[in-house]
Amino acid sequence: MITAKGYAVHSQTDQLAPWSFERRNVGPKDVLIEILFSGICHSDIHQVRSEWGPARYPMVPGHEIVGRIAEVGAAVTKFKVGDLAGIGCMVDSCKECPTCKGGQQQFCEKAETVWTYNSVERDKVTPTYGGYSNKIVCTEEFVVHISDKLPLAGVAPLLCAGITTYSPIKRWGIKKGHKVAILGLGGLGHMAVKFAVAFGAEVTVLSTSPSKEADAKKLGAHNFVVTKDPEQLVKYAKHFDFIIDSVSAPHDYEMYFKLLNVNGVHICVGLPPEPLKFPGSALMHGNRVLTASSIGGIEETQEMLDFCAAHDIVSEIEVININYVNEAYERVLNSDVKYRFVIDMDTI
Repeated sequence: MITAKGYAVHSQTDQLAPWSFERRNVGPKDVLIEILFSGICHSDIHQVRSEWGPARYPMVPGHEIVGRIAEVGAAVTKFKVGDLAGIGCMVDSCKECPTCKGGQQQFCEKAETVWTYNSVERDKVTPTYGGYSNKIVCTEEFVVHISDKLPLAGVAPLLCAGITTYSPIKRWGIKKGHKVAILGLGGLGHMAVKFAVAFGAEVTVLSTSPSKEADAKKLGAHNFVVTKDPEQLVKYAKHFDFIIDSVSAPHDYEMYFKLLNVNGVHICVGLPPEPLKFPGSALMHGNRVLTASSIGGIEETQEMLDFCAAHDIVSEIEVININYVNEAYERVLNSDVKYRFVIDMDTI
C-alpha cells in the first residue's frame, strides 16, 4: 500500500485536520498522481457535514484535482510519468453498460459509479478518499489530460464547476444568436458566464446584488439585471432563450420563467435543499422547458478542458494553504470568495 497524507473529518461535527491513510498500490491500468492543487466545492461542505444523507467517515474531501503523473502501471497507454493530469467527481464505473459506453459514466446503469470520495470502490468495501491529500491512485480511464498552457491552480475547479456549466451549454447548442441569462454569480455562475460568452451568446447576469455588476461585466457579460428591481424584470420579460440557474438556495422559479421567450429553457445546475414549487401554468404558457444538468462524463470533461485551453478559460480563484481550509469553508457559506478556493497541496 502507498502511504498518503491529507486533511480529513471523522464525524459530521469535525473540523478538517491532518490525517495519514493508505492508497492502493498502482495496478496495471492505474496511475499515481502527485496532487498539486485541489479545489473546494460547496458540495464538499455538504458531504463533510452529512447534509446530503449519511456520510462515510473518515472522509477526505476534494474532487477538483490537478497534479502530475508520478507512476504508471504496466498496461497504461494514455499517460506517462511527468504528464499533467486531473481527476474530477468520479474515479471508476462499470465501463460496460450502454450509459458508460455512451460517455455518461456518472449515470452508470449498474449503479457502479465510484465517486472520488465519500464512496466505495467497485468491491463495495474499500473507501475512496479525495483530493485534500498529497497523492491519489486512479484507473487511467478516469483521468484527464491537463494542458500546460493554463495556470494549473485555475484549472482545478474546471473538474467540477467547469464541466457542470459547460455540459448543458454544449448539450442545448447555445451559440451566437442566443440570449442567455446566468442566474447567480458564484462558483458555478461565473464559469457559466465565461462559457456562454465563449460560445458567442448574448449573456446577461441575473443577481440580487447590484455590487456584482462590475464583476459580471469583467467576466464578459453584456448585461446585468438586479432581480429585486421590478422595472428591470419588466424590461426583460420574455427576453431569454435560456436561463442557466446556478442558485442552490430556495428562489422564485415562476418569476424567472416569465423572463423566458416562447420555447425558452430554464436549466438548473444548482441544487436547492427543498423541492421546487411553482404553478404548472408558468411552464405551459409559452411552451417553456424546465430541465437540470449534472456533471459530464469523462470524454466530455476532456473536451471541456481542451476548449478551455483553446480559449484561455480558467476559474477565478483564491489560492490558500491547507491549514486555512476550515476558515475557507465558513467563507464559502458566507459567499465570501471570488469565486473558488483552491488549496496549494505543497502546503500539506
